Amino acid sequence: MDTRTGLPTVGMVGGGQLARMTHQAAIALGQSLRVLATSPEDGAALVAADVQYGDHTDLAALRTFAKGCDVVTFDHEHVPTGHIRTLEAEGVRLYPGADALLYAQDKRAMRERLSRLGAPVPRWRPLAGPDDLADFGAEVGWPVIVKAARGGYDGRGVWLLSGPGEAAELFASGTELIAEERVALRRELAVQVARSPFGQVAVYPVVETVQQDGICVEVLAPAPDLPEDLAVRAQQLAIDVATSLGVVGLLAVELFETTGPDGAVALVVNELAMRPHNSGHWTIEGARTSQFEQHLRAVLDYPMGETALTAPAVVMANVLGGPDGGMPIDERLHHLFAADPGVKVHLYGKQVRPGRKIGHVTVLGDDLTDVRARAARAARWLREGSKA
Repeated sequence: MDTRTGLPTVGMVGGGQLARMTHQAAIALGQSLRVLATSPEDGAALVAADVQYGDHTDLAALRTFAKGCDVVTFDHEHVPTGHIRTLEAEGVRLYPGADALLYAQDKRAMRERLSRLGAPVPRWRPLAGPDDLADFGAEVGWPVIVKAARGGYDGRGVWLLSGPGEAAELFASGTELIAEERVALRRELAVQVARSPFGQVAVYPVVETVQQDGICVEVLAPAPDLPEDLAVRAQQLAIDVATSLGVVGLLAVELFETTGPDGAVALVVNELAMRPHNSGHWTIEGARTSQFEQHLRAVLDYPMGETALTAPAVVMANVLGGPDGGMPIDERLHHLFAADPGVKVHLYGKQVRPGRKIGHVTVLGDDLTDVRARAARAARWLREGSKA
């Protein structure tokens, strides 16, 4: 508890852009988020007042960081499960806890648990060796998706294989792998739900996410032309998963909208993330309560905030680093704001490198086509320094 304000102290392990934006939400609640960063150059360390430095794999650093925190949460899933269990046994309140977070850390455990729950998932199989992969490919048809059970993100740790011979290096590396069928993908969707220790839930509208090279480049809220019954089904699925897994905080459920053999549209779960998520950045301006404030409300066991849209159409576009040199980013901002004053820009304090996610833009309006074009133009301008 902060003796100056009488308000609880929330600690977030990880100092990236998610912690940075959570810190911004914490300010409105009278707090300065405590952050465990690895470097003074981390995005959250550049703006937060209460920063400690240490590695998330160092149990001693985690113990020191947790002292004085009323609750500890995460801006990534890479803290070792054993460390989280140790801290819980020592009385530290962590949300989400180890029993829930496991299913965002380990894809095999996630697939096993979702299958037991009866949630829709692609056909999949753990791989002990090349023979398992060959058998699975013969069963579901090639190509198949092979994933690292732990550690993959933003397209890393995911491979599309056309035959078992392409996996020799993967098996030789000793990486634990699973295989999944390649579904008949129509598009990718995501839905976020927040859950408190009390058990209250709040679910956001279903969004469409657009991926390029394994990276989310655009989010459309609400997902266009999504039948209401399918949207409700996706939201209820997210609530059921959050409740069944005992998630506290934000849960992002990434979904595939697919076409079955009979031509019927269906949903299958792709991935889970138990933290604020790129698919929810639009909520800062586009929802009554941002995902970052909602995550804080959830881990503090506060009542949930409203999740309704603030405009009929909201589009978030990620800003990726462009070629080195050219117009300085400050000058690009100047021209962008002059050309389109309605664009909201969020930069993460990162050094610009080609392809690196350095921020996002959000545009609100009445017409999705117009809003989408404006967001894409703004992201392209910040990336390339050109309105063309």
